[in-house]
Amino acid sequence: MLLLLEALSATAQQWRYGYDLMKETGLSSGTLYPLLMRMADKGLIEAEWHEPERPGRPARHAYRLMAAGIALARAAESSDAAIPAKAAFA
Repeated sequence: MLLLLEALSATAQQWRYGYDLMKETGLSSGTLYPLLMRMADKGLIEAEWHEPERPGRPARHAYRLMAAGIALARAAESSDAAIPAKAAFA
């Protein structure tokens, strides 16, 4: 989750696609997407569908940090990162 928080916080206000986050973090889809779903359930990120840029392509899910996620990312950067991340899923 810390890798994902770091990747999302680098561009906190921009929407990011799962595939791009997989490439950046090195997380597999089986790890990344469950993390994204849990983070959305906890109010750390928001997710929405984006229409395709080219006709014939599928819609894509995009993600970005919410205020609670930004706060958690900042806390993780400034302290022992394992503690804030664990608390987020408590």
